[in-house]
Amino acid sequence: MNDLDTEADTCRKVITPRLQAVGWERSPHQIQEQRIITPGRILFAKGGTRRGRRKRLDYLLRYAPDVPIAVVEAKASYKTAAEGMQQAKLYASMLGVKFAYATNGADIFEFDAFTGVETKRPDFPPPAELWDRQKAGLALKPEGEEIVLTPGRPDPEQPLRYYQEAAVLRAVESIAAGRRRTLLTLCTGAGKTPIAFHIAWRLHQARWTAMPGRLRARILFLADRDVLVKDPQNRHFAPFGEGRHRILGGRAPGSREVFFATYQALLGEGPDATPFAGLPRDFFDLIIVDECHRGSSRDESAWRTILTHFSAAAQLGMTATPLHEDARDTYAYFGTPLYTYSLRQGIDDGYLAPYKVRRVVTDFDATGWRPTAGELDRFGQEIPDEEYQTKDFERVVALRARTEAIARHLTDFLRATDPYAKTLVFCVDQEHADEMRRALSNLNADLMARDPDWVCRVTADEGDVGRTHLDHFQDIDQRTPTILTTSQMLTTGVDAPTVRNVVLARVIGSMSEFKQIIGRGTRVREDYGKTWFTILDYTGTATAKFADPDFDGDPVAVTIDTIDPETGATTSTEDEPAEDQSETGDGAGEGGVIPPGDGVGEGGVLPPGGGGGGGRIKYYVDSGEAEIVVDIETELDGDGKLVTRRVVEKTSDIVRTLYPTPIALRTAWGLPDKRRAVAEALAARGLDVSELAEAAGQPDADPFDLLCHVAWGTPPRTRRERAEALKRRKPAVFERFGDDARAVLDALLDRYEAGGPDELDLPEALKIGALSAMGNTSEIAARFGGPDKLREAVIELQQEIYAA
Repeated sequence: MNDLDTEADTCRKVITPRLQAVGWERSPHQIQEQRIITPGRILFAKGGTRRGRRKRLDYLLRYAPDVPIAVVEAKASYKTAAEGMQQAKLYASMLGVKFAYATNGADIFEFDAFTGVETKRPDFPPPAELWDRQKAGLALKPEGEEIVLTPGRPDPEQPLRYYQEAAVLRAVESIAAGRRRTLLTLCTGAGKTPIAFHIAWRLHQARWTAMPGRLRARILFLADRDVLVKDPQNRHFAPFGEGRHRILGGRAPGSREVFFATYQALLGEGPDATPFAGLPRDFFDLIIVDECHRGSSRDESAWRTILTHFSAAAQLGMTATPLHEDARDTYAYFGTPLYTYSLRQGIDDGYLAPYKVRRVVTDFDATGWRPTAGELDRFGQEIPDEEYQTKDFERVVALRARTEAIARHLTDFLRATDPYAKTLVFCVDQEHADEMRRALSNLNADLMARDPDWVCRVTADEGDVGRTHLDHFQDIDQRTPTILTTSQMLTTGVDAPTVRNVVLARVIGSMSEFKQIIGRGTRVREDYGKTWFTILDYTGTATAKFADPDFDGDPVAVTIDTIDPETGATTSTEDEPAEDQSETGDGAGEGGVIPPGDGVGEGGVLPPGGGGGGGRIKYYVDSGEAEIVVDIETELDGDGKLVTRRVVEKTSDIVRTLYPTPIALRTAWGLPDKRRAVAEALAARGLDVSELAEAAGQPDADPFDLLCHVAWGTPPRTRRERAEALKRRKPAVFERFGDDARAVLDALLDRYEAGGPDELDLPEALKIGALSAMGNTSEIAARFGGPDKLREAVIELQQEIYAA
């Protein structure tokens, strides 16, 4: 095999034939080559957004159509096989498969996640051998094997995303192996409901049951809110047809296959309700608990009785909340997640939208508010002389001026961007949501005259009217309602893919609720131009939560640049995480679940006349004025940080972080493989060298010099200057070869001047333009004495271009 063979040549000539030789069939059902698994991170760029590099598998091996079992990472023949093992293990972990292989065509290395052992193999294992090892690792019995291998996609033309397929398979394997409790942790926006449907459908197709003697399983989809069961029943689970039934009260029929219920319906709330819908303990085979962190598994929760009553059923929990204090009992009940997909992963893959954060502070929030001596509120109540802060606003004291100031700022923002951009405004309670709705309505009377539903309140009190507004808001082809004001009702279960603005007008206490709220904006709809969204934070919540270690891994910093209005001097500060001053759960009921009514006075605050039970009175202040004193916009960069810096400043920081000195950068930049790694590292952090060249005013600079210029202040040089300097400084690079070889090097240097260092990559560089006229790859290599000598000459050429 030619030493200049590319990775693609190695795959075509060696790896695929070796796989086929041991029994793998070259078809989508067994060998999938060059499979793209992510669309590429959405990166902010000048004039909008662009996609970063997509993740692509060299090989995905499937034992059956719906059973991926191994990944193979290929390397070119001139590299070592071991170089690909880290990448292979990463992809295997992403896809949830247990076997990873790395090969350069000659050598094969295997990693077995069941044993944790990495070994060198003489060849790839045949499909049957690999499946036997998989069955042993999963402890699958014959009946469980049959269930896992049963095809289960109602529409093969609509493939699942890689992590959805992994989550479905892991859950089906676990249930088929007889595990009674199973947990999947996937971030908001990742599509937990489609995953739940595909799990149910595969088990249905395989005729799995937990109770002996049944022909079909009975499956319960359980959630704590009406909207979380209504939408799945009508949309995602539609292929079950007449086999669906919604439990609303009274007794449930036993002739259906998939049941949908809220906790309240099964607990028998109301005078005519029947506990557990009159169903026996062994009625269900599987219970899927959506948003299971919201109280269903807590020992002290009344809803736990549902799971206890139907304990004969297998129970699958689904949550968007990673393990921390407000979800610890969920993990104690269901166990370690079989599969996890985080918000950070979703954004990095490009399946979820990144965001900009606009932090806005009123003077009341900046300095606090204190009543004058003896000041009375709207109802004639004397307001206690205290210093009130953000955590108190709308809970203890309702300041109309602050609400109107927020409404004015939001109005100005929408009119400057898009007054019909779908927007969710999260308020303290239902009363606050109505005050905000009214303020926005009055400030936008012209829009309301044309579209009376431009802004609406959707809370529990609206009932069917509110649900209609919500349905229209979720409809991507309906322009109104444009804005929904709410308190708790829309924090979960609202699939509105075109939401462009998430507004925080209340402090968010728990990390799980914060992620749920942020998740309202993470859906991507590129066909509608929705690739990112804005968080408008009027409380400081976002700053505190992004800096919390529980926010999907490393803390996300908010960098604020302040410009002195007199001197123009710029100072940068890093916000420290603010103390969580809100009441736990933001007034929600047990486990973050809303108590009936979702009403005014939640959070322990009572309106006038409601002073019983030890609650505090809420005071209403209609006088005074509030102003916006801080308005700072930051964006999520490719490194997961919120930054406000200019392109040049951002590049400077990132380059110096990755490469402490110009010499360290040059060492990496001079070699093609390492140079690509540099470019990928920069692109992953949202840096576009062409955008940088324009921002730095250096359009002709060599990219290496441009990076050094912005990072360390070195003089920028053009590619022509570098090429001419090489000829003067190191003529031996050319002179030690014959005329034929020198012609090749001269042509390569011309390509570098015209297009940059990427034009020197072998063997691609030999197949274009003047070089292609000099012969094929082997003929050109012969001018140097063979492929190795050619490669050494081109590497030396690149290193000398960037020497000194």
